Amino acid sequence: MDKEKWKQHLSEIYSCKKCALHETKTNYVVGKGNPSAKIMLVGEAPGKWEDIKGEPFVGRAGKFLDSLLQEIGLTLNEVFITNILKCRPPNNRDPSEEEVVKCTPHLDKEISLINPVIIAALGRHSMKFLFKKYNIPYEPISKIHGKHFPIHSLLGRKYLVALYHPAVALYNPGMKEVLKKDFQAIKKLV
Repeated sequence: MDKEKWKQHLSEIYSCKKCALHETKTNYVVGKGNPSAKIMLVGEAPGKWEDIKGEPFVGRAGKFLDSLLQEIGLTLNEVFITNILKCRPPNNRDPSEEEVVKCTPHLDKEISLINPVIIAALGRHSMKFLFKKYNIPYEPISKIHGKHFPIHSLLGRKYLVALYHPAVALYNPGMKEVLKKDFQAIKKLV
């Protein structure tokens, strides 16, 4: 990891005004974890607590994500967690297409700088973007969760893993076991 390029990347996020979300956010939410990690987890957008703290996955879904990582023997030092959007959409609404288009160059830069071997899409919004980016036919998450797809890029061979967003288990406790099983797909690739 080139530390100067990483600092420049963070500076670009902290000064971004490409869409209107910068006007309503409390904090820009950059990734957390190890910027040299071989595993990258990509959510959709910051929620209320992420916006307040300026970190992704710090609320209840984040605590559940932490427990999912622990179950497969990983710590925050071994992964990098980020989002498609770096600012919270008002009222936690879904990201608009325009916001995704304007913000994903930041994610593209993170993928390029970190160069992970495994990219885990957490939820349908990140899946939709990442599947399109890597020319993988998109299917509903209910059909492909837990599966991995080989992707080839200029940065070498990688795997994209489709996973439900951890927040789904907060609203549907029966999904906890599904997510635990699906996270085993990451463990098998490590």
